[in-house]
Amino acid sequence: MNRKEATTEHAALAAEIAAHDIAYHQADAPTISDGAYDDLRKRILALEAEFPELAQSSISNKVGAAPSSKFTKVQHVVPMLSLSNAFADEDVHEFLGRVRRFLNLSADAPVAVTAEPKIDGLSMSLRYENRKLVQAATRGDGAEGENVTANVMTVKNIPQTLPSQAPDVIEVRGEIYMSNNDFAALNEKQIQDGEKVFANPRNAAAGSLRQLDSAITASRPLKFFAYAWGDAPELPSDTQFGVVQAFKAWGLPVNPLMVLCHSADELLAHYRKIEAQRATLGYDIDGVVYKVNDLALQQRLGFVSRSPRWAIAHKFSAEQATTILEAIDIQVGRTGALTPVARLKPVTVGGVVVSNATLHNEDEITRKDVRIGDTVIIQRAGDVIPQIVGVATRGANTVPYEFPKVCPFCGSHATREEKTSGKADAIRRCTGGLICPAQRVERLKHFSSRNAFDIEGLGDKIVEEFYADGLIAAPQDIFTLEKRDARSLKKLRDREGWGESSVANLFAAIEARRKIALDRFIFALGIRHVGETTARVLARTYGSAEHLREQMKIAAASEINDTRGELNAIDGIGDVVAEAVIQFFDEPHNVDIFDALLREVEPQALAAVASSSPVSGKTVVFTGALERMTREEAKAMAERLGAKVAGSVSKKTDLLVAGPGAGSKLKDAEKYGVEVIDENAWFVLVGA
Repeated sequence: MNRKEATTEHAALAAEIAAHDIAYHQADAPTISDGAYDDLRKRILALEAEFPELAQSSISNKVGAAPSSKFTKVQHVVPMLSLSNAFADEDVHEFLGRVRRFLNLSADAPVAVTAEPKIDGLSMSLRYENRKLVQAATRGDGAEGENVTANVMTVKNIPQTLPSQAPDVIEVRGEIYMSNNDFAALNEKQIQDGEKVFANPRNAAAGSLRQLDSAITASRPLKFFAYAWGDAPELPSDTQFGVVQAFKAWGLPVNPLMVLCHSADELLAHYRKIEAQRATLGYDIDGVVYKVNDLALQQRLGFVSRSPRWAIAHKFSAEQATTILEAIDIQVGRTGALTPVARLKPVTVGGVVVSNATLHNEDEITRKDVRIGDTVIIQRAGDVIPQIVGVATRGANTVPYEFPKVCPFCGSHATREEKTSGKADAIRRCTGGLICPAQRVERLKHFSSRNAFDIEGLGDKIVEEFYADGLIAAPQDIFTLEKRDARSLKKLRDREGWGESSVANLFAAIEARRKIALDRFIFALGIRHVGETTARVLARTYGSAEHLREQMKIAAASEINDTRGELNAIDGIGDVVAEAVIQFFDEPHNVDIFDALLREVEPQALAAVASSSPVSGKTVVFTGALERMTREEAKAMAERLGAKVAGSVSKKTDLLVAGPGAGSKLKDAEKYGVEVIDENAWFVLVGA
């Protein structure tokens, strides 16, 4: 696979994963099984391992989804991140190997690691001040969650006060869940009352907690396990195991199956013990979590974009069933990708009724030879929509599925670009571009989505209706809607399902988004390969929308220039992303939309990170052999201190930290007059 092929597949996978994240974390209504989701993430990580530049803009760096607008928002003092996954025994051995390599330890150096069940529930952060519970928040997107304090106060096994030995301030983190028996009883009551039936205990727990009326939450049998912490100026122990045992002593519920291990073999033995007990636990788990026990080592190991280096989740295998494939529908996304969706005869898998599955792409259908009318094997690992593993029995008189060669929405040709090898790309795309209503509508949906402009009242269905009726055709039309409605004889309030109040609420929600964080503005543009993480990198680097546009105009002027080189050098960008951003601003139509938006909205510069640090806001490059820390550790430290870490030296580099063996970067620093210090001077500078 060459870079172009990998980029195409990576973009399609990223779009699919983003949609699943929103369904799972925001709507509590997942559209794919855990196993299928894990397969998507494994594939995207495999592509990024082969083509590292793809990782810089990847959905793989993202955590959860933006918090719901139903609740006030809470900024997490310490981000609530996700965990990387292990699926096989060798992954567990490799996890410990990575830890030792990062810390420069020998291959047989002892590393104590905790192991505990991975609860399939809703992540929660409980803030205690002066030993009283004062705030509870969901994970949200990791940086910002939902304030659900009133609801959490009703969860019976969460103490509202801690004993005197607890510190003045601590954020206890864990999982809200519902037992299997309580889940079954709740669904039985829902049926009797004619209410919605929940798909599984995790969805029931999340739905119960996200109630605007805390009395409803109080009526639901929710429980909590504590296993981690966030903001904690003072901890009761210097080990993971010790802190959790302190939680237990304070009256917080902790999982009794947590143990301390000293080798990969011990971890795997405990994993198999828990797996064997899984059906008898009385609550859903989907794996075992391993964490380096020593907190000082955790601090040194630090984090990658979406997960800590010192922890990993060892997932269980998926459950399987068979059902009939009744139809294959085609969906068209905002990039023109045609995605096949399997419509299944409803079947129960692991206690959940499922009826749809994503078939990924044309080649997936051909490889598995899946046909309408076949009985197919499906699998899931805790959610609603399964993955099709293969065909169990061939249906009578079935014929191979013929993937459409034209877009089902606009009739334009749907093509697969030819690779240099003569093979076709995995993704077939509509060539209609902006004349394709599906693509235009999907781009508008993306613009107003929760992770972008997050316009309350302008959901997917409303966007489709407004587009069909000619009310909005481009993003800037959203912000002129109120003025146009005032001039129009046919008012919004006269539409079916609308009224004075709902129209006023929509206009107020739109007005509230005229000021928006710069990274959300950039993400909302829908630039190919630019996810939330990359949008944040661009926002911090360029500071304003106008400066970004002007710099990209300069970068597009020639194949080689300083501005283009500086963009490529930004840590978190890379060749593929840089080219996508430059091409976006080199297209006059895109610039017209960009400028029209700037006449309507005011993107706000991001707040500085660690502004008190002596390297905050500076661009730092590391080169040569570092002796007191690994290169990854150095980069993580600099980013924590608010610095921007670049991969190459340019005129805009502020500082080069050079170890023994420094080569071309040192010469470039001398050429551009960049300050050069050694590793020891770096530690003195940052006060470490």
